[in-house]
Amino acid sequence: MVYEVKLNTNSKTELLDITEEVVKIVKQAEIEEGFCVLFVPHTTAGITINENVDSSVTKDMTMEMERIIPFREDYKHLEGNSAAHVKSTLVGVSERLIIDSGRLLLGTWQGIFFCEFDGPRERKVKVKLSSV
Repeated sequence: MVYEVKLNTNSKTELLDITEEVVKIVKQAEIEEGFCVLFVPHTTAGITINENVDSSVTKDMTMEMERIIPFREDYKHLEGNSAAHVKSTLVGVSERLIIDSGRLLLGTWQGIFFCEFDGPRERKVKVKLSSV
């Protein structure tokens, strides 16, 4: 079974903490040992794991991505969102997490972030769980 987290983003670039939604899916599935694969089926978005305690971390990350890959460049893509495609490729569209004793194995400060690079939009994250 493939689960889905539905999102509505609010700005051109933002990182949304989806940790609780994914934790809820893992708990409902009652898998004790296994894996959780997260997949973003969008070409202008991504997913990452990083600190979710201090909100300035995500602000710094989006600021630095904009500095390195600005929206206003001489891109050839006609839709005008090439920077979002580049950011998606660099961040990646999937993550694989370990489920141990019924819980996601995340570090003390880690959270799961959906990365919007071409918003605002309706988005989704696919979640596949497997037991071992």
